Amino acid sequence: MAETIRVLISEQKVDQRIEELGKQISADYEGKSIHLICILKGGSFFMCELAKRITVPVSIDFMSVSSYGNATSSSGDIKIKKDLDDPIEGKEVLVVEDIIDSGRTLCYLTDVLKGRGAKSVRLCTLLDKPERREVDVKTDYVGFEIPDEFVVGYGLDYAQKYRALPYIGVVEGI
Repeated sequence: MAETIRVLISEQKVDQRIEELGKQISADYEGKSIHLICILKGGSFFMCELAKRITVPVSIDFMSVSSYGNATSSSGDIKIKKDLDDPIEGKEVLVVEDIIDSGRTLCYLTDVLKGRGAKSVRLCTLLDKPERREVDVKTDYVGFEIPDEFVVGYGLDYAQKYRALPYIGVVEGI
């Protein structure tokens, strides 16, 4: 059976919610600078759109953390594949992620970043799957809570396919 994509969240709804998150983050960080850490590759689409909507000074960096490979579920084995380019000591850090499901990766990453001396570490995710949570991780900014379905689009992929879809879709037939 060939895979098909069913629209879960339209491009318009995604855009509107990112606008709202940008306003909320700007208000919460008023008078401060914020250092966005984008989790590659999936978070890049979301972070670019979010950064454009934040009105306080923003700097950015990138990390690549893997627990999936080409699978549809986390292996639980977390590896930093690309580390930060610059130190984060004393910075207000906002980790920008495409999706949180088990929570293991972001729990691990939060501990790593706090250990590097960040003034604060908060989490922002476009999508949250709370029913898949295996460890407690506090998400400060959530775009959408979604059901336990395998989603693609807006940076999320299935074996490197479907990242460039302008909406969030569910892969059917895999």
